[in-house]
Amino acid sequence: MSSESLEKSAVNGIRTALGVGGVIAVIVGVLILVWPGKTAAVVTAIIAIYAIAAGLVYAGLGIFSKTKGGWARVGHILLGLLFIIAGVLMFANLTASTAWFAVFFGILVGIMWVVEGIVSLSTLGDAASKGWTVFFAIVSIIAGIVVMFSPLWGAVFLWWLLGIALIVLGIINVIRAFTFGKKA
Repeated sequence: MSSESLEKSAVNGIRTALGVGGVIAVIVGVLILVWPGKTAAVVTAIIAIYAIAAGLVYAGLGIFSKTKGGWARVGHILLGLLFIIAGVLMFANLTASTAWFAVFFGILVGIMWVVEGIVSLSTLGDAASKGWTVFFAIVSIIAGIVVMFSPLWGAVFLWWLLGIALIVLGIINVIRAFTFGKKA
């Protein structure tokens, strides 16, 4: 295979990946905006499936591993059972699990924004632009506190923002797929 055909093959592969990834992003973004609750429930179901699968793997490691010690095997089996139980409970009440994940995610993002604001203030001495650093820190801390005190609304807003971002970025990737590798 010549280097020119190898290069063309690589470009076509990249174009295909950009196009397929872009289309998938647009579809998921539209689903988030059109059916936010149902799409969140699907994500929760995927997490539940992962929990059950991971539980089976951990339990299998504990049961069938000949190289691990007794306590490590027991630990793997117990961890596997916890994962399986969590996955089954999530499926048993998918709506409540979805709401719980939204609240958990909202609180987690709120905490991260507060910490990020505090960390940016701690680097104020090294900042080239102290005004922007202080502004960023204040906005980050306020946004974090707001999201922590209203985690469900914060998660809903972030979910919608994710949907919009997926659509925009997906469209950009589809455009990139058509233009990638073409000489200007």
